[in-house]
Amino acid sequence: MSAMAKTEHKAEIYYYDIGDYLSREDKFRIMGEFGSMERLPFTRITPNEHGDWISVRNDKFGTWIPIGDKDDKENKQTFFVPNYSCGVKTQRDSWCYNSSKALLEKNIRMSIDFYNEQRTLLFEKKIESVKYSDTKFSWTRQALKDVQHNKPFDYDDGNIVISMYRPFFKQNLFFYRPLNEMVYQIEKLFPTHEHKNLVICTSSIGDKNFSAIITDCLPDLHLNATTQCFPLYWYEKIEPGQNSLFGDDGVQYIKHDGVSDFILDRAQTKYGAKVQREDIFYYVYGILHSKSYRETFSADLKKMLPRIPLVSDWGKFWAFSKAGRELARLHLDYENVAPCPDVKVESLPQAVYKMPSPKIDLPELELVAADSVVEPVETTDNKGLPLDDSDYDYYAVAQMKFLKKGEKGTIIYNHYHTLTNIPEKAYEYVVNGKSAIEWIMERYAVTTDKKSGITNNPNDWAREHGKSRYILDMLLSVINVSVQTVDIVDALPEVDWEKE
Repeated sequence: MSAMAKTEHKAEIYYYDIGDYLSREDKFRIMGEFGSMERLPFTRITPNEHGDWISVRNDKFGTWIPIGDKDDKENKQTFFVPNYSCGVKTQRDSWCYNSSKALLEKNIRMSIDFYNEQRTLLFEKKIESVKYSDTKFSWTRQALKDVQHNKPFDYDDGNIVISMYRPFFKQNLFFYRPLNEMVYQIEKLFPTHEHKNLVICTSSIGDKNFSAIITDCLPDLHLNATTQCFPLYWYEKIEPGQNSLFGDDGVQYIKHDGVSDFILDRAQTKYGAKVQREDIFYYVYGILHSKSYRETFSADLKKMLPRIPLVSDWGKFWAFSKAGRELARLHLDYENVAPCPDVKVESLPQAVYKMPSPKIDLPELELVAADSVVEPVETTDNKGLPLDDSDYDYYAVAQMKFLKKGEKGTIIYNHYHTLTNIPEKAYEYVVNGKSAIEWIMERYAVTTDKKSGITNNPNDWAREHGKSRYILDMLLSVINVSVQTVDIVDALPEVDWEKE
């Protein structure tokens, strides 16, 4: 019997990148241009020490200070203290979010009543299991646990807050733990209506396109892909003690800084005692908008939370911090930014038309309440004439669209209004995978959830705030916000990241 020589085969992997986010047709077209697989310019690839085959991480990135440490919450050598959080995950968005505060209240009351009815019937042994009804309640794993433990749900008007659901798209949110599947540590960031805060929301590990956006109200989990929220402040809840002077309702909150002592000490040592925590907070926001930072470390930003250097140049630190403040001011007060002067609004006549109040100049950045109370409804225009339904119909949207596919210089707002001469540059400001303008076009549309039958009409927000032109003016503002954002980002300092 003859012995066969044992042959060891080692696999080799070859790779060719034809581009990201291509359509099926584009992929076939590109492959067809090569004629055959043999003609593709493959490159042999091997994994690095992190197990990266493609999109290989940059070793320099790992030497910098992490923005936060998800794996080791005891690590104090980070930009932010451990009390950062994901955004709110309701698991029942059509129920818990709505442009109309009145409709949200109605839907939530009905939903809670149905839950409590099922809970009572279950514990009185009148039913063996709860009833499933998509139009009355959305059962989740936690809600099923609660009903099995006979836990009652309650309605409170105070739980309706303002949330940033998607970029530049505010919604009324019923912020209530039993109906919000996961709130993470958001209650430390926005404990009540009265407590002010700012949070930098970054996309999380595994998200394809890194971006950052700032908000002053409760963020949804998917505001920015899978949102991680890094706060200027966090709040510690102090329950009243047995002998508390404040009584049973005397809950207190102690405000703490979100920027760590570690990074403040590092920055002051490097740049001088003038540096304050807010300067560092806005420095982070500035760095996270740097094109060269995002491009150089795109692979790293898909696989870990941002790491940020304290740049060696004193002047560049302050340039990034100043730019971060300017960007924050634009992104927070986007509703009040003047319209882009280049954009023209072509309008069909209305039978009775009143001129709107002029836009105001962008104010100095101020912290505002985490969830602002709805302002008193304005019932008159700037001439003292009463607003009627015709005003709201004139500016109401159903679904904005471009005049032609691939041509973004013109937006058909509604039957009456068309925006023209929109600068191409405005579309360069991208957050969470698409331009800010296209977020407005997508989200400010009348939609009806198929399961629950609940309609979300963004025109209700305009009505309940007494501003018939709210959506049109906000779109015009966001176009200008986008242009100014691109200008600020383009003017950020050049940095040799490999030497930092």
